[in-house]
Amino acid sequence: MAYASRFLSRSKQLQGSLGVLQQHHAIPVRAFAKEAARPTFKGDEMLKGVFTEIKNKFQAAVDILRKEKITLAPEDPAAVKQYANVMKTIRQKADMFSESQRIKYDIENETKEIPDARAYLLKLKDIRTRRGLTDELGAEAMMFEALEKVEKDIKKPLLRSDKKGMDLLVAEFEKGNKKLGIRKEDLPKYEENLELSIAKAQLDELKSDALEAMESQKKKEEFKDEEMPDVKSLDIRNFI
Repeated sequence: MAYASRFLSRSKQLQGSLGVLQQHHAIPVRAFAKEAARPTFKGDEMLKGVFTEIKNKFQAAVDILRKEKITLAPEDPAAVKQYANVMKTIRQKADMFSESQRIKYDIENETKEIPDARAYLLKLKDIRTRRGLTDELGAEAMMFEALEKVEKDIKKPLLRSDKKGMDLLVAEFEKGNKKLGIRKEDLPKYEENLELSIAKAQLDELKSDALEAMESQKKKEEFKDEEMPDVKSLDIRNFI
């Protein structure tokens, strides 16, 4: 059970709802109470509802992990894809965001009060940096260049309420996307690649944790003469 707990707590996809219950025993009410239900909840009844929701999400994740085989082999694309599929199933069963959905949610909520285009793009950059995402294509620089061009043409800062100016900006974005080879129809592929890169990073972390735990066990006297198993052979289903 120790390894299973470690597995769950280290998974970034689960930290938001499962790891809090496991590691800290303190639930941020605002993160889990449903918006529509808040006015009817009071005191202990509200806390009971929140804890019940967390318990159900946690149990949904554990039930899936009891059934699915996860191989700690981040160097193997098949193992990475399998892990990504397991985490996707957990998110769906536990009603959790994918990374792409989380980014979209952050953008919608953190930019809705921003009046001007430049501050909007700066906030997008902040969200990207905060989520640990890289801009390998240079799309961010392209967007700022497009904004500079539009603001130079209209001779004033561009406000998001300026429909004509925003149409010009979108047109410039489309030109830039074409140069970078970014197509709207490819967005699902980009999202899938993002989830796979996150899955690989998580498997790397889990493998490192497992190797560290095994090395620690090996130093104990009772395991001194035992040969440690290949980390790929570990099956989390045996520990839950």
